[in-house]
Amino acid sequence: MLKDGINLNEKQKALILCILPGLFIIIGLLMDTPVNIVKGIYNIVITPDLLITDYVYVGGLSAALVNTGLLSLINVYLLYRLNIKIAGTAIAALFMITGFAFFGKNIVNVWPIYLGGLLHAKYHGIKFKNIALIVMFSTALAPMVSQIIHLTQGTSISTPIGVMIGVSVGIFVGFIMPVLAPHMLSFHDGYNLYNVGFTAGIIGTVLTSVMRGFGLSVKPRMILSTQHDMFFTVFFVIYFIIIFSVGFIVNGSSMKGYKNLIRRPGRVVTDFTQLDGYGLTFMNIGIMGFIALAYIKISGGVMNGPIVGAMISLTGFSAFGNNPINTIPVIIGVLIAAITNIWNINSTSVIIDGLFGTTLAPIAGAYGPIYGIIAGFLHLSVVMNIGDLHGGMNLYNNGFSGGIVAAMLVPIIKSFRKDN
Repeated sequence: MLKDGINLNEKQKALILCILPGLFIIIGLLMDTPVNIVKGIYNIVITPDLLITDYVYVGGLSAALVNTGLLSLINVYLLYRLNIKIAGTAIAALFMITGFAFFGKNIVNVWPIYLGGLLHAKYHGIKFKNIALIVMFSTALAPMVSQIIHLTQGTSISTPIGVMIGVSVGIFVGFIMPVLAPHMLSFHDGYNLYNVGFTAGIIGTVLTSVMRGFGLSVKPRMILSTQHDMFFTVFFVIYFIIIFSVGFIVNGSSMKGYKNLIRRPGRVVTDFTQLDGYGLTFMNIGIMGFIALAYIKISGGVMNGPIVGAMISLTGFSAFGNNPINTIPVIIGVLIAAITNIWNINSTSVIIDGLFGTTLAPIAGAYGPIYGIIAGFLHLSVVMNIGDLHGGMNLYNNGFSGGIVAAMLVPIIKSFRKDN
């Protein structure tokens, strides 16, 4: 591993990760009154969270920012208290929490899943820290908790019983995910970065099918805000400059070594913090953030909660697999699919699928840009249709789709390669 110009301790790394949620909370509190923020967060908590539910629309901008900031800071504190090394996986998990706190995860619905993880650790006699990151990723199914509670209202099931059922399902998800996720990795052979998203898609499909069997209707939906494009654009330009600058300083005020980072294929497990250092990793996060912003603007998209969340998630995995070389071809493939197929290139669904479609970046990294473009093209077609299986219960819908595309495409690629 390359040496950083400045060696960071775990506390300093945690403080760097607090920059984004800290800014969210400060700005959120400055933009609105505490009363309105509390009301907005309450609306966020009681609203069903199926894909796609924009918390900026549901609770207002300030409430969405504070919800995201609080949930993210709590998880930074959890990582620090559990003495979990803040490496690439931890950064990716934290940024996924932060991103999806704009559309699906809130300060209430994630905790049953954490409780399930704690029970799993206790039952198997292991330390919770050993599975904490998988549990953090498992909050992909947090909407299931909210949705079950919502669907039981107006039926013969009383509200307390509905809450108990929703919470119990969340606990069940947290309990089984640490067992299932490692086994699912072999399905796509590490070429899908969002492995837990694929696992969550399987679980979500099974549980949604059971719910539909009892007559409970579960369908994806689309609730979006449109009026905060300029705010988010300016905010993230500033943030990506800050995180790049932090990395530049940590790397000894140099870009040295970045060529090595962008040459890495990105296949799971590729931890840039361990292979290339924290300075280069934070610089890569900033650079990937600007690439994501450029893609959004080129597509003509309007920055809303889901698009912001997807962008944050992509930058998190820029510590754990995504780099410009393996990511851009996948985005190009999604753009080609959007232009040539029936979908609008500037729609929120297509834009977030392009950002999340970079879960297939390892294919471009390992086999070249042409296959990356093909992977992106196929991904958009699959992801736009697969949400009906789990009814929007799985927030990591692109991880589900990515696992299917990778499992199909990689063996075909290998069969045509003479060096295989």
